[in-house]
Amino acid sequence: MKVLVTGGGGFLGSHLAERLEAEGHGVFAAAHADFDLTRAEDTERMFETARPERVFHLAAEVGGIGANLANPGRYWYANLMMGAHVLEQSRLRGVEKLVIVGTVCAYPKLTPVPFREENLWEGYPEETNAPYGVAKKTLLVGAQAYREQYGLQSIFLLPTNLYGPRDRFHATKAHVIPDLIRKILDSRDEVVLWGDGSPTREFLYVDDCVEGLVLAADRYDGADPVNLGAGKEISIRELADLVADVTGFGGRIEWDISKPNGQPRRSVDASRARELFGFDARTPLREGLERTVAWYREQAPAYAAS
Repeated sequence: MKVLVTGGGGFLGSHLAERLEAEGHGVFAAAHADFDLTRAEDTERMFETARPERVFHLAAEVGGIGANLANPGRYWYANLMMGAHVLEQSRLRGVEKLVIVGTVCAYPKLTPVPFREENLWEGYPEETNAPYGVAKKTLLVGAQAYREQYGLQSIFLLPTNLYGPRDRFHATKAHVIPDLIRKILDSRDEVVLWGDGSPTREFLYVDDCVEGLVLAADRYDGADPVNLGAGKEISIRELADLVADVTGFGGRIEWDISKPNGQPRRSVDASRARELFGFDARTPLREGLERTVAWYREQAPAYAAS
């Protein structure tokens, strides 16, 4: 079928587009350089060009704690408007299925671990990324409303923190794993990391996430949100030690406790995905880190030159 992937030039989108093309679909991977989805006219032009039967909405403006603190208004506006425009065009064009990728940042700050989908509305997200999380969560409301009023078959998925080859290793916008890898490989003696290392996170390898998206698109048609995760919780301090071991780093790791920690704990219950469409994450964290480090080592000269 004809498939549109918004954010198709990005980290997750490029992996998904490759998978769909390998399965024989006609894929239109829309990149931000060609379509500014915060503009209704650009979104309309994208749909007119792609004429999709199925849409995966992955496009987002996002980053780590520092980027969220620096761009709260932009992240709220951009993510809300992009999603609203994609929903409306999917309705107008009679799209057969719309898959919206949300974020684990939408969960309340003090959600009991593991996060269950029914916890989503039980509080306000962690302050540093709340505007982004709230914008994404609003798209769930929109998807459910469009399903009820217009019959648009849209599903909403909540992946936990992603990582893998082609991740964004930007100096100020990277998430925790690419940021750790870049800092450790670029350092000889000492690495200074934000916070105290006590928060926990759960990480999902990019190829596993792609598998979950494809399975959900084929097998799930419900209105309720669904988590995608690996079910393995690890502290940032333990993660830093693991990345240091994988990279062979022998220097010191220091913690800057004047910087924010972010959400105290983050790990999801992915049993609904297993039950509804047979999803199970298969890539162990160390194996995924080894692949990611190997990729970055090959690409590091390009990053240094940019």
